[in-house]
Amino acid sequence: MNIVDYVERKMEDFKSSKFNPVDSLVLSQFAYLNFNNIVPGLTDDKTPVRIGDLLKAEYIPHMLNNTWDPESNRRFLIAMGMSPRFRDIKMCCYSDSVNIDDEKQFAAITYLLDDKTAYIAYRGTDMTIVGWKEDFNMAFISPIPSQLEGLSYLNAVAERFSHKLMVGGHSKGGNIAVFSAMECHPAVQDRIITVYSHDGPGFKEEVFSSEKYKKIKGRIHKTLPQSSLVGMLLHHQEDYYVVKSKEFWIMQHNPFSWVIDKDDFEYVEDITGGAKHVNMVINQWLSSLDDEKRELFVSTLFGVFESMGVVNFSDFTEDWRKKAVIAMKTIKGIDSETKAFVFETIKSLLSMYLKTSPFRPKLKLKADSRPDAEN
Repeated sequence: MNIVDYVERKMEDFKSSKFNPVDSLVLSQFAYLNFNNIVPGLTDDKTPVRIGDLLKAEYIPHMLNNTWDPESNRRFLIAMGMSPRFRDIKMCCYSDSVNIDDEKQFAAITYLLDDKTAYIAYRGTDMTIVGWKEDFNMAFISPIPSQLEGLSYLNAVAERFSHKLMVGGHSKGGNIAVFSAMECHPAVQDRIITVYSHDGPGFKEEVFSSEKYKKIKGRIHKTLPQSSLVGMLLHHQEDYYVVKSKEFWIMQHNPFSWVIDKDDFEYVEDITGGAKHVNMVINQWLSSLDDEKRELFVSTLFGVFESMGVVNFSDFTEDWRKKAVIAMKTIKGIDSETKAFVFETIKSLLSMYLKTSPFRPKLKLKADSRPDAEN
């Protein structure tokens, strides 16, 4: 079963069955829904909203707008609103901020599980182009704007509520959770029980030698699907658990594909050999570029997208022929030196992959087919 099945079948509340890593993924995925004008914001002095009270016909289209998988999220939303485990959770402090100029895409929400415990969920990368660019920016910018906003959010929520805290998120949200827990006020950090990162990318290497990271390392619970790509990006030192997925390769990043067995994930021994190879190549490739070259590559790549006028990935399908023509004109207009650098960078990545691939076919010649074979 997946997280939707889990929500539909799990009848016990948190007093009868304690909070587990699957619950964390459930709340992290729920953070992808749009709660603007439905759930009180971070600075609003309004009553928190029960998950069960979200099931109103006028709310549902808005909450599902621009989500990656609207049909799965619809079933998920209905299951959450009806679930005896989740329906009485109160939601508050919703924050949703996209700033193209600052190259920032951030969203977070706080779940009050009871009078003593709260879960702060950071949204991962959504369908906005700026959100994906911010992900790429992690390769040369530290901290990125979303990490800083995540830190500010955690401190603000901790000041407002005296609860014990769990923080987590999926994808970039998991990375923000780790960063925020690492950098928050010491008194706030003391209240953090667990930090959940569900297929969240790592950090630049110097982060792991810091005292701040060492203080929370033992509280980090990281899960990856068996062919993880996103969660293995950059450097990481956390121990991680590998979850079975029903999808193939990059599609395993989708939390709805993760397999659940009763009250926990169905785990496998390790990530696949193919995934290890791809991640090794990408990280070696990034290491071969200094920050200036990484920035040039990312800004050039996303400059093409920006010239097409796309804001969300869904925009690519609208008048795509016209957008393709614009993209080609933009590429032609790039100066020759930058263009050569970008193509050489892509070429070096592909070459590195092929040269080190454990799956590369080895050609063997029959004895009588060698050029020097005797007749």
